[in-house]
Amino acid sequence: MFKAIVLTKTDKGLQRELTEVADSDLMEGDVTVNVEYSTLNYKDALAISDRAPVVRHWPMVPGIDFAGTVIESSHVDWQIGDNVILNGWGVGEAHWGGLAQKARINGDWLIKLPANITAKQAMSVGTAGYTAMLSVLKIQQHGISPDMGDILVTGASGGVGSISTRILSNLGYNVIASTKPGEESEYVKSLGAKDTLDRAELSNKGKPLAKERWVAAVDCVGSHTLANVCASIKYGGIVAACGLAQGMDFPATVLPFILRGITLAGVDSVYAPKQDRDAAWAHIAKYLDLETLEAETTEIHLDDTIQTAIDLIEDKLIGRVVVNTKM
Repeated sequence: MFKAIVLTKTDKGLQRELTEVADSDLMEGDVTVNVEYSTLNYKDALAISDRAPVVRHWPMVPGIDFAGTVIESSHVDWQIGDNVILNGWGVGEAHWGGLAQKARINGDWLIKLPANITAKQAMSVGTAGYTAMLSVLKIQQHGISPDMGDILVTGASGGVGSISTRILSNLGYNVIASTKPGEESEYVKSLGAKDTLDRAELSNKGKPLAKERWVAAVDCVGSHTLANVCASIKYGGIVAACGLAQGMDFPATVLPFILRGITLAGVDSVYAPKQDRDAAWAHIAKYLDLETLEAETTEIHLDDTIQTAIDLIEDKLIGRVVVNTKM
């Protein structure tokens, strides 16, 4: 038996509880992992709070990522004792995820934990940080260098936004962080942002084409914010779109694309190929101050997870949250 957060759909709505689960109830897979840490991501909070139809199989153990140690394997690439990371691949949505003490999954979904990163540090980074790194790589691959101008990060106090700000700042980029005024503004400046922008300036319907302000952007928000960001990108610039905190709609026009030649690059962290995952984690190990990130991350246990998820969805949290499953 092991402990897990289990979500069940009933006639009365969503039932969520921390309970004991038998090993025999684990879903199919060729690798079983002793989960040491997971992360409380925005998608996990949506699933636990039932604010969006994230879950596609019931009952479900949420948790879209985890780090731990292989305890059983019939997969050619993995042996007992290997330290591994999982991000995405539908875990926590269609396959039982990481907010549990054990997980059984397809070994093709795993990557090796870099030697200089601990399991807790990996989950301090989590899917949010891995997504942030994929977004930064999109910007670099577009040829955007630090001397070309300001880069905007929207939703900068959230998981993806905060780590995007850290990474870009560490790489020498001048980051403008869009967030709420006050405490959150001070927080993103501590991450390396050179200046902040009140998120309200971007959150409502704007002009189809606005003044050119940023050479690139990482957008974690979507909806009107993404439309306004695209309208303000400099000629030939790029927006890496990786989130929908404001909404999944995109009320924009083609003008920034056909008059300024900008690029809107989608960032998928769920089914990204292994070579992209390996590259992202290699860059994380090189360019992110993991000890500082870990020290600034809130650690909770499985029995704190449900309430913390509600707090996250209600915008009451700042920064990263890792879940220590070793209760």
